Amino acid sequence: MQLIGIKTPLILPGDDITAVLCDAMKQAGMTPQENDIFIFAESAVATAEGRVVDLEDVIASEEAKELSTLYQNDPRKMELILRESDEIIGGIQGVVVTITKGVLSPSAGIDTSNVPEGCVSLLPRDPKKSASLIREKLMSEYGCNLAVIIGDSRTQPLRLGCVGIALGCAGIEPVEDARGRRDLFGKPLRITRCATADNLVSAAQLVMGEAGESIPVVLIRGADIRFTDGNMDIPQIPREECLYFGCFTVPR
Repeated sequence: MQLIGIKTPLILPGDDITAVLCDAMKQAGMTPQENDIFIFAESAVATAEGRVVDLEDVIASEEAKELSTLYQNDPRKMELILRESDEIIGGIQGVVVTITKGVLSPSAGIDTSNVPEGCVSLLPRDPKKSASLIREKLMSEYGCNLAVIIGDSRTQPLRLGCVGIALGCAGIEPVEDARGRRDLFGKPLRITRCATADNLVSAAQLVMGEAGESIPVVLIRGADIRFTDGNMDIPQIPREECLYFGCFTVPR
């Protein structure tokens, strides 16, 4: 499997991110091949979609001011967290834990990295739709089957550091069901499912970096995964079936 980082100019609000990518590949002498996969940083997609907010334009509500005191963050950012999140779970100093678009997210995915000073970027409004539109444009341009994943980074409970998570994807099965397969000793797997899209994002982040590398897109070639013509939702599970939520909510 190959991972190829694609450098682009600074992406600005209103840019056509697909056109930016195509131009960058042309400049680098690159041409996509059948079943290549493109991993996009969500911040680049969100910026192109105009999801960058100047905090000077945000008026904090009384609720936001109270919560910002509790969690020690900017009340204007707290106001955006309230607007963007489905639910606030709790938090620590400087970070609020939320459910956003059905996923556990720090501070509703709002980020101060790779945006102008005094601004923040929100998550893409509809990552699945964004991935689908980008895929359609790329396949029209290059005439081959391609897949697109929009990814972000998240922390794991009780672990230092970030791993990748897919927010939206098009053209692949995001989770592969491994139940029924047999292990090295012939025992059938009963619960295992492989988070294919998340794993691909994690791999891509080794190339993208998290700072000023200017690599918002990574091309993955030769991945042994299941491609699909349709667009699939990234599966979620109820809280009572979640290992982490369940252990804190189910009575002993």
